[in-house]
Amino acid sequence: MTAASVIAALNLPTAASVDQRVPKKLLLENGAPTAADKRLINEGVEAIQWLAVLKPASCGVPEFRNEVREYLEIAVLHAILREQAKEARLIELLHRAVPYPVLLLIERGNSVSVSLAHKRQALKEVGKVVMDGVSATVSLPTADNDISAAFLEAMDIARQPPATLHALYQGWMDTVLALQAALLSGDFRLLDSVERAQQRCDALQASFVLQGQIASLRSAAAKASQMARQVELNIELRRLQAELSITRSKL
Repeated sequence: MTAASVIAALNLPTAASVDQRVPKKLLLENGAPTAADKRLINEGVEAIQWLAVLKPASCGVPEFRNEVREYLEIAVLHAILREQAKEARLIELLHRAVPYPVLLLIERGNSVSVSLAHKRQALKEVGKVVMDGVSATVSLPTADNDISAAFLEAMDIARQPPATLHALYQGWMDTVLALQAALLSGDFRLLDSVERAQQRCDALQASFVLQGQIASLRSAAAKASQMARQVELNIELRRLQAELSITRSKL
């Protein structure tokens, strides 16, 4: 799966097209709070292309406003990163640099990822917009298979909820979460229940935490020199693997 195939699958309206290069200087000014972040951007970002902007006038979907957030437009960006780039931090910086919700395509070498993050008004700073929770980011499978085909079909803008820009954006986020779940379960399924979607999101986060704990335990067990310690770690490892199996069944 390539960035080009995802862009084509989005089926964005022609009226929303921007297709402009974003100067790295803008990202440095708006998305780099520290000197270390500026260095990450300078060393890790090859190019950023602003592909499209979705507004009521360009996509026919109404804006969304409430006391917490305003979704007046959605930006679609394509970032090309260098091989040595610290991808996770750069994704966060890119989301933070744009005051609107962003559908972000990230290309680094042969890998392609899609990332989305909700935005809300800052609690203590009037007029400032911040990320609302962590981003939903998934590395796309390289092989063309049933999961890839189902994901690309589901990303079509025409398949997203058209009630508001917030609903449309949530539709894309749910699709990314469905792919995350499918890469663990082997089954790509979109859910039509808000409660079930939240349960899946919680199960995904729990799965990632358990996977990290399992990896740490395996490393510790490989380094343990005492038999008693190895036995203790392996018992805990089996417990976490059983918990992970139960958690994945909720995806």
